[in-house]
Amino acid sequence: MVVIDGGALTREQVVAVVRGGEPVEVGAGALAEIAKTRDHVERLAEAATPTYGVSTGFGALATRHIPLDRRAALQRSLIRSHAAGAGTPVETEVVRGLMLLRLRTLATGRTGVRSETVDALTFLLNAGITPVVHEYGSLGCSGDLAPLSAVALALMGEGEVDVDGQRRPAKDALYEAGIAPLELAEKEGLALINGTDGMLGMLVLALHDLHRLLDVADLTAAMSVEALLGTDRVFAPELQALRPHPGQATSAARMTALLDGSAIMASHRGPDCNRVQDAYSLRCAPQVHGAARDTVSYVETVADRELAAAIDNPVVLPDGRVESNGNFHGAPIAYVLDFLAIPVADVASMAERRTDRMLDATRSHGLPPFLAADPGVDSGHMIAQYTQAAIVSELKRLAVPASVDSIPSSAMQEDHVSMGWSAARKLRTAVDGLTTVLAVELLTAARALDLRAPLAPAPATARAVAALRRTVPGPGPDRHLAPEIAAAEALIRTGDLP
Repeated sequence: MVVIDGGALTREQVVAVVRGGEPVEVGAGALAEIAKTRDHVERLAEAATPTYGVSTGFGALATRHIPLDRRAALQRSLIRSHAAGAGTPVETEVVRGLMLLRLRTLATGRTGVRSETVDALTFLLNAGITPVVHEYGSLGCSGDLAPLSAVALALMGEGEVDVDGQRRPAKDALYEAGIAPLELAEKEGLALINGTDGMLGMLVLALHDLHRLLDVADLTAAMSVEALLGTDRVFAPELQALRPHPGQATSAARMTALLDGSAIMASHRGPDCNRVQDAYSLRCAPQVHGAARDTVSYVETVADRELAAAIDNPVVLPDGRVESNGNFHGAPIAYVLDFLAIPVADVASMAERRTDRMLDATRSHGLPPFLAADPGVDSGHMIAQYTQAAIVSELKRLAVPASVDSIPSSAMQEDHVSMGWSAARKLRTAVDGLTTVLAVELLTAARALDLRAPLAPAPATARAVAALRRTVPGPGPDRHLAPEIAAAEALIRTGDLP
């Protein structure tokens, strides 16, 4: 059980709930603060003086006072009109992240919602009912408005939800789960949709995936160095210390450990070895992978700050003031989402270059052309490298930042937006692309190491080859590489790799 107490969530807790199905509950202290703030909002709602977001319209209509008997209609109208997303429904884990992080902000007591609204969102999340949220509709400013509105719409018993992979009317799914549809009160419509939760959830998931993928990149690079009869002397700690980036030191140490005990490496060591200037894609792997690691470390600091934030507009401060603010602007998240797309593309690009080198008989130091079992009859891994190249080209396009764009909206009230949701969507695509590129290098390097027999690879890389062999069939001229690439991807995501 993950207890939401109004404070920060950890990235690990987010992943546990979003991907692992860990249930959540809102702590007693948070519920008390929610109730206290709600009492204050209800007094403001009855006051003669208008309060933005409580007794007024929204955005460009913020100066219009709304009569008491029309405020419930205002909340319904806000959600219905803002649930205007379009395109393919986004992944379940993205929507669950959206729901969890909005719930965390509501639990801070700074938004002014009722406890029954918090309870309803908690029940929906724990019941595994996922509102259908579409690809387009967020500009990453004033919140992920259309995506969050789709969630709020489901809480009202409207729209569609996904239950166990089946799309159903929200009202039916809520009824069967024993969840009563909400009738929103003052302030609650804005509170449910005015947050950067979608882009933050996708950022947290990408960080989780990139930790694993950068470890895999060190492994596949080490396997390629070994297969290409490269040298590991360049990874020595005293050389890395000359340029003291922590990520670089980590990757170099990992590659050194992965290559330890290799009979292949030992076969060309000694005074006669001329391998002192390997190609950059081999020699400089720790520098590139390390820079990616350090970028991830910086991005984690931003994500952790956001996981402690209360994003809403207006907010109810502890002293009772209801204040408009600009904290809903997605720039801090949008920038780092864009930052991450750059090293993702570069790590993939370097992996593709190592793969190509293993397939080229003029550069592979004795390996057969394209690692084919019968060159000419069998094309080996030739087209697998084409697949890598196509993905790397796409990753370079995805590395173009979304956050430098802005299209004004809301009658120029929202005249500068972050496009953070778009940055998050393209980063998810990029992370998937990197997974495939590394899967191809893993397959190719494993095949190359097999071809170095009777020389044995390092124990660590041999374990990787063995794990792959349990997943894919042995070499031969009639292999279907597409299923093997998919199997290698699955091994990278969930398997036992050094």
